[in-house]
Amino acid sequence: MPALDEILVEELQDLLHAENQLVKALPKMAKAARDPKLREAFQTHLEETKGHVERLKQAFELLGAKAKAKPCKGMQGLVEEGQEIIAEGKEKEEAVADLALAGAAQKVEHYEISGYGTLRTVAERAGHTKVAKLLAQTLAEEEKTDKLLTELSAPLLEQASQGEEEEPEEEDEQQASKSRRSSRSGR
Repeated sequence: MPALDEILVEELQDLLHAENQLVKALPKMAKAARDPKLREAFQTHLEETKGHVERLKQAFELLGAKAKAKPCKGMQGLVEEGQEIIAEGKEKEEAVADLALAGAAQKVEHYEISGYGTLRTVAERAGHTKVAKLLAQTLAEEEKTDKLLTELSAPLLEQASQGEEEEPEEEDEQQASKSRRSSRSGR
């Protein structure tokens, strides 16, 4: 097997494991999301991710290779981080928790964008046009999801920052009230 084909198959195995991990993780992220639009984005991406798994299997078939996964440690780490964020989010304000969840999801998307982009190029160079097209299709969906997460994060960031601003104002008002009482009693 040519060297580029070996790289392609090995990295496809890695991506297959990564996508399978996401098929398990995305329902948990959707359940943890409090914002309905974010929850819907996770549910939609779950269905897309199932399609990504099918495309990867097609790519293996086109290459005449067995569709078997090899452990993807990078995705394992990202999924673990996501689980920590879910656990920590139960104690946080809704917008802050959802913003952290969206951030974790974007890390995953960036990881996948890198993987699919690289493999698409390898497939093109190795002359596997049909495999490259499958990878490009998935890459486009990952980029679209990343863009959606950025859009959904904007109002969450606004809500989270408003919550942060309200607390100091209350403290400032309490301090001002104490100062007024002190200056009246000192007269």
